[in-house]
Amino acid sequence: MKMMLIPYRKQDHAKLVAIWERAVRATHTFLAEGDILFYKSVVSEALSEMEIWEAVDSADEPAGFIGMDGKHIEMLFVDVDKHGQGVGRKLVTHAIGLKGNDLKVDVNEQNEGAARFYTRMGFVQTGRSELDGSGNPFPLLHLELK
Repeated sequence: MKMMLIPYRKQDHAKLVAIWERAVRATHTFLAEGDILFYKSVVSEALSEMEIWEAVDSADEPAGFIGMDGKHIEMLFVDVDKHGQGVGRKLVTHAIGLKGNDLKVDVNEQNEGAARFYTRMGFVQTGRSELDGSGNPFPLLHLELK
């Protein structure tokens, strides 16, 4: 699949939030509806506050995105119908090219697919937290690229 990586475009904001929501509903089965709505507002706000790179297809439609805060991957989401097609790998590889090989990411422990993805990308677990960044009981695995 041909993908181009571009910096965040404000006109894609709603599409990126929709990608986030579809991906979360497919992969974060441990979240209740109220949790999804809470995090949706957090993500919507965060999109304009951090470094975002979009993966767009040949029709110039977003297929996924990565959000960075320095050398920390804050979010990586790929539209559900594009899972397993190399979009996430391309986004992480782009981040490595921009930031270097010492990237960090936190991943929900219950999101086993994401944890496996990052392990395949060369990340190793360096810690664990019982609560997520919002203080909710969704354990996080702390990973670093080694």
